[in-house]
Amino acid sequence: MSRTTFFERNIRRTRNFGRITVEVLDGRTRQQLCLLDKVEPHVTIGEIKRLFHKSYQQLYPARQDLKLDPKGKSLKDDDVLQNLPVGTTATMYFRDLGPQIGWTMVFLAEYIGPLFIYLLFYFRVPHIYSQQDAFTSSSNSVVTLACACHTCHYIKRLIETIFVHRFSHGTMPLRTIIRNCVYYWTFSAWLAFYINHPLYTPPCKSSIIQTDHSVPQQDLQSLLNSLYAAYGDMQVNYALAIFVLCEAGNFSIHVTLNNLKAEGGPKCRKFPRPTKNPFTWLFFLVSCPNYTYEELGQVSLS
Repeated sequence: MSRTTFFERNIRRTRNFGRITVEVLDGRTRQQLCLLDKVEPHVTIGEIKRLFHKSYQQLYPARQDLKLDPKGKSLKDDDVLQNLPVGTTATMYFRDLGPQIGWTMVFLAEYIGPLFIYLLFYFRVPHIYSQQDAFTSSSNSVVTLACACHTCHYIKRLIETIFVHRFSHGTMPLRTIIRNCVYYWTFSAWLAFYINHPLYTPPCKSSIIQTDHSVPQQDLQSLLNSLYAAYGDMQVNYALAIFVLCEAGNFSIHVTLNNLKAEGGPKCRKFPRPTKNPFTWLFFLVSCPNYTYEELGQVSLS
């Protein structure tokens, strides 16, 4: 005669009786919030959340976190009630995750901010720099080029958010999106402030002026012009080429991952593989080439 655990015996009884009573308690106070009677054993946790939502309209399913133990793991929406270690009465502990926002809106909020914040510094709107520099433009073409690259980068991200990305999770807590937006928006403002500053000069110019004090002014100017034409243009052109390639590579990887999820669903766990697209061949070396292209693109922009 084989031994069976308490939970196994209760599961067998549950299958015999066919109905389960679900009791939802507050995870902190242990106060009963809801009692769902005669629940079918084959229902999922997601369906239980929807039933709970009928009693508490403000607590939509994305805000709910249900556990069998207050300190245990959260139950997944696709978990089936009869497969869990519960008896004829299932006691679950509820925790409010707070207001939630859809992932598409999360990325739109993160990316629209840097797009417009950078342009405010590029056009030098009043009260950012001195009043005499308001609505002036830099004489350095590399500043305009940097603005174009930064703008195209975030436009690409917005297009990917709307047309390419597929999200396995539906929402993100509001407090998290605030933290993420602060990071993206602040970093963009910090970057734009120095690049578009009226005193900004390309590195080759500033280095020569600071080091060659012994050279006469006319000779210094001619040396400056020749070096900037040779070294400065070469640096900018090479960096621009790397940036464009990295942006194309990053987009290609995102499309590849999107196609993978389209085949196996949003929760697909297949390992992506290289395709005929040369940009995807980086999968031979790293597992997440999209981040590799992203980092190289930011380095080339710098």
